[in-house]
Amino acid sequence: MELPPLRIGTRIARLPIVQGGMAVRISMAPLAAAVAEAGGVGLIAGSGLSAGELTAEVRSAREATSGVVGVNIMVAIRAFKELVHAAIDGGADIIVAGAGFSRDVFGWCREAGVECVPIVGSERVAKLAERFGASAVVVEGHEAGGHLGTDEPMLQLLPRIVESVSIPVIAAGGVVTGADIRAALDGGAAGVQMGTRFAATVESSASDAFKQMYVDATDEDIVLIKSPVGLPGRAIRNPLTNRLMAGDYPVIDRCVACLKDCGKEYCIIDKLVRAQEGDVTGGLVFAGSAAARVHDVPTVRVLMERLVAEYNAATLGGTA
Repeated sequence: MELPPLRIGTRIARLPIVQGGMAVRISMAPLAAAVAEAGGVGLIAGSGLSAGELTAEVRSAREATSGVVGVNIMVAIRAFKELVHAAIDGGADIIVAGAGFSRDVFGWCREAGVECVPIVGSERVAKLAERFGASAVVVEGHEAGGHLGTDEPMLQLLPRIVESVSIPVIAAGGVVTGADIRAALDGGAAGVQMGTRFAATVESSASDAFKQMYVDATDEDIVLIKSPVGLPGRAIRNPLTNRLMAGDYPVIDRCVACLKDCGKEYCIIDKLVRAQEGDVTGGLVFAGSAAARVHDVPTVRVLMERLVAEYNAATLGGTA
């Protein structure tokens, strides 16, 4: 049985694979365009970019592919509205909104003819999103990387979300192989969202040191930390996470008030940028719980071909 296409409103991807929008500056135009060109949905992470930067990134991806390109933006950031409109101006097909819930974004997307896909962690929020006009929802389980909105595993939460709405449900959290995709689709998902696996690809804008952290990680290296956003975050253990877990927060050198509500324990944007640039001791390396199952840094095309082969092997009763 072949992987089915993924329909999100009027947009159709040949493969039901959405590449997660990983901030800051991990999921940029090169990664999103490569995924879209390979048949999936490529997402650019808007959080942490200026409006001008985001518009330019979307346009760059659009020039490189005729596939489906979207943008992920955190509702928790102050520039949320500005960045949504910047993504629309650049030609984004889809807006994925997480780390909070915005009613306004549905209207902005509807007026622009852009599909709106919120990230949800409960049936109540999924139903609310459908009522406001979501084209699909991403159900993100506890296994996901970065900020976490639920304590429940994805495969436990997924069937309830599928039952509660009539729009496509995209499963996220712990998906790194084709066998994982098969399990999610068997659970009722229309597609999957994968962040961790795509962070460690050639086209990812993460530093080589960042990618190597994924390749070298063990299960014991994956930890939960407190984030100023107000949600727990999952990252790979390093000297910074050890400090954070001990309550020894780094001094904020400069605050640009990027979040609507910030605990101000430390500057998370600064720490994410540091890691993206290569400082994997003083920076924050977000990753999903399945990062220990990432063992190489392939090109996007090689990875997508591998995922399809693994899915087919799982479908035939083999192992992936």
